[in-house]
Amino acid sequence: MMMRYLLTAMALSISAAAPAQDYQHEGVRDALPVYQQALKKRLAFPMAWSQDVHDLPAWRAAGRAKLWELTLQPRDNSPFVPQLIAEQDRGSYVARQVVFNLTAESRVRALLLVPKAAGRHPAALMLHDHGAKFDIGKEKLITTWNDPAREASSMAWAGKSFSGRLPGDALAQRGYVVLAVDALGWGDRGPMTADAQQALAANMFNLGSSMAGAMAAEDVRAAAFLASLPEVDTRRVAAIGFSMGAFRAWQVAALSDDIKAVVAVSWMATTEGLMVPGNNQLRGSSAWQMLHPGLLRYMDFPDVASLAAPKPALFFTGAQDKLFPLHSAEQAFAKMRRVWQSWDAEAKFDARVLPGGHVFPREAQDAAFDWLERQPY
Repeated sequence: MMMRYLLTAMALSISAAAPAQDYQHEGVRDALPVYQQALKKRLAFPMAWSQDVHDLPAWRAAGRAKLWELTLQPRDNSPFVPQLIAEQDRGSYVARQVVFNLTAESRVRALLLVPKAAGRHPAALMLHDHGAKFDIGKEKLITTWNDPAREASSMAWAGKSFSGRLPGDALAQRGYVVLAVDALGWGDRGPMTADAQQALAANMFNLGSSMAGAMAAEDVRAAAFLASLPEVDTRRVAAIGFSMGAFRAWQVAALSDDIKAVVAVSWMATTEGLMVPGNNQLRGSSAWQMLHPGLLRYMDFPDVASLAAPKPALFFTGAQDKLFPLHSAEQAFAKMRRVWQSWDAEAKFDARVLPGGHVFPREAQDAAFDWLERQPY
C-alpha cells in the first residue's frame, strides 16, 4: 500500500513539473539515428596520418594490421593449384579461363588475358563494380566467350559505364597481363539479388566472418595469384577498379605488397560527406560490401587509402557524381595528398575531376593507362 502511494505521488509530481512530451519520441530519421551528430563527433580517426607521425613505416604497419584485424579473416596461404579450362586467341594476346583456389574455401573461375610477346609484362588486377547487377562480375571488365547471355550482358554494361569498351581488353592490347575474378555474389559465385545482400551480410556475421572482410581478403589473394604468374613483372602490378571496384582497388593497395600502383575511379569521399540524408551509403544494400565493423572508430576512408602511400596512385571522381559529392571527394583527395607529401612522394599521387557522373569513359581509361605507363614503380 505504501509503495503504491509513493509511486502515485511521484507520478503526479513528475506530471505537474515536466513540460509536455519531454522525451525522445522519434528515434530514426532518414535511415539514421536522430543522434547521428553525436556519433559523428566521436569519430576522431585516431589512426589517421597527422603531422605528429614521425615513423611512417610504423604508422602504415599499424594501420594495415588494424584494417586486417577488422576484416575478421584469417591469413590464407593455400596453394593456388591453377587449371586452364578454356582459351581464345585475340590477336596480340590470349584470353584464358583459369580455375584456382582463391581461398581455402573457394575455388573460382577467373578471366585472364596474357600477351603473346615473350618475357614478363606489367599486370593489372581488374576489380569489378557493384551496380546492383549480379549476373556478371569479371565479365564487366573482360569480354567472355561461349556464354551468349553473359556476353550480351557484358556489352550492355560496357555501353552504360565504359563508353562501349571493356577496360580489361583495352589494357591487354597495351601489353598487360590482366586478371578479373568474381566477388562473392556475382557471376559464377551467385545467385544474388539486391534484397538478399543484407541477409547474406548478417549470416556471415553470424558465422564469425564478414562479407566486406571476405572480399578484402579475396582481393589480396587474387593479387598474390596474379603476381605468381610466370608472365608477370612483379615490379609493375597495379590494382584498377571502378565504383565498388575502386574501393577494392585502394583497399587491396593498402593491404597487399604485391600491388605496386592503384587506379581508383568513382569511389572516394569522407564519411562526413557520405553519411548524409539521400546518399547511397545510407540505403544498406551495396554499403554492406564496404562495411568493416568498427573501422570508422580508427580511420576514415581516405585514411585507409593512404596506407597505400607512397605507391603511385591515381584517383578519379565525377563532377556530377551523385553518389560521391564533389566537395567531399576533394576533401578526401586533399587529405591523401598530404600523406604522399609526407613520404616525399607527391609526384606519385594524382587526383582528377572528370566531367559527368558515375562512369569510366574511354577518354578517362586512356588517360589512366597512359598515367600508369609513366609511373616509376
